[in-house]
Amino acid sequence: MKKAELELYTDYLISTFGAATATGMSAMLDGVISHDRVTRFLAEREYTSKDLWRQVKSTVRQIEREDGVLIFDDTIQEKTWTDENEVMCWHYDHCSGRSVRGINLLNALYHSGGVSIPVAFELIRKPLQFCDVQTRQIKRASEVTKNEMMRSMIATCVNNALKFRYVLMDSWFAATENFEFIVKKNKHFIAALKDNRLVALSEADKKQGRFVRIDTLQLADKQVVRGWLKGYAREVLLVRQVFTNRDGSTGWLNLVCSDLTCDGDTVTTTYQKRWQVEVFHKSLKSNAALAKSPTRRVTTQNNHVFMAIYAVFKLECLKLKHKTNHFALRAKLFIKATQQAYAELQRLRVA
Repeated sequence: MKKAELELYTDYLISTFGAATATGMSAMLDGVISHDRVTRFLAEREYTSKDLWRQVKSTVRQIEREDGVLIFDDTIQEKTWTDENEVMCWHYDHCSGRSVRGINLLNALYHSGGVSIPVAFELIRKPLQFCDVQTRQIKRASEVTKNEMMRSMIATCVNNALKFRYVLMDSWFAATENFEFIVKKNKHFIAALKDNRLVALSEADKKQGRFVRIDTLQLADKQVVRGWLKGYAREVLLVRQVFTNRDGSTGWLNLVCSDLTCDGDTVTTTYQKRWQVEVFHKSLKSNAALAKSPTRRVTTQNNHVFMAIYAVFKLECLKLKHKTNHFALRAKLFIKATQQAYAELQRLRVA
């Protein structure tokens, strides 16, 4: 990897407040680096999780602890007007409840001691094309599922000797196969469960197939009960976290944990760290120009996403140094840029 170009391009992503283009970067550097050099850098080869790990490894080793957590979640960056390909295609967005065209990205975020570092990523690719019988429209499909990708990323993190105790995930990844895989790797999981998930609170009920929906259980806030999930052989902890909304109404979140030594406070407090991946995704979109690149080829699109992820990692390092968050750092850059633009305008008037 060309380290100089990597640092320059990711600094440009953090600094720019408009479209992230090769010509824009060249202009920012007064032509010291040509836009063709930037284009060649983005197109030379596809950067992967292995490249990301090489860049963040030394920082991870400084902050990692045995009680660290590995957080998984995906995000969609909508790009309506970009030409379709196996990366830039239609994905179902659970937040909006509809399919959108854009990039779907699965991230593994390592969180320890208040620091969040991306350690692996995968773009959801859909190279297989087929015709939907009902709508007669051409659609795309992936060769591997997100759950398979997640398991592969966990295996890679374990092989990299990353220190962590828990894998945190939302209900989308709360599959039995994932649970079994994580436990076999001598790690624990904490996951959210959908309200219709079937559980048994005694081994006798489990053996006789007497399972009930988890939302029918009468559980207090942070109350822990032992039980079994249907289809999963091991005993688990079931915890319900109750929330009070501003309008006085209440809601809840059902959690499952494989670590039988935990109490309700530990499970809920640990799972709250999963929110860090949402912060990471927001920073990725708002502070690293994820959607602002006009790249059209699969390789350059993949590499721009890689650069954006690395740019957020650099913001995290700056956060530790300056004791402020990503958005405050970017606000400082914006104010400075505005001041310089204003000063230049005054000089033009005088001239």
